[in-house]
Amino acid sequence: MDHRDRLILALSALVRAEREVKSAWEDAIAADAISPAIVEAVGNDPRRLIDQDDIDLAEAFVSPIRAEAHRAGAA
Repeated sequence: MDHRDRLILALSALVRAEREVKSAWEDAIAADAISPAIVEAVGNDPRRLIDQDDIDLAEAFVSPIRAEAHRAGAA
């Protein structure tokens, strides 16, 4: 596996982690485990860098490469 493949797999892991964080955040909000002030503060955070469109684009980009790496690892 070359450095590009490792980078792609690392980005894929970051995307998966982002999805897990988003899911945990949504679960915490639904369970009223986070105060409304914190939800508002995070929602207004100007440092927010990626959104769902970015995640979808990254998933589509790495999907064929991840599948190829998985097949190569199984061989």
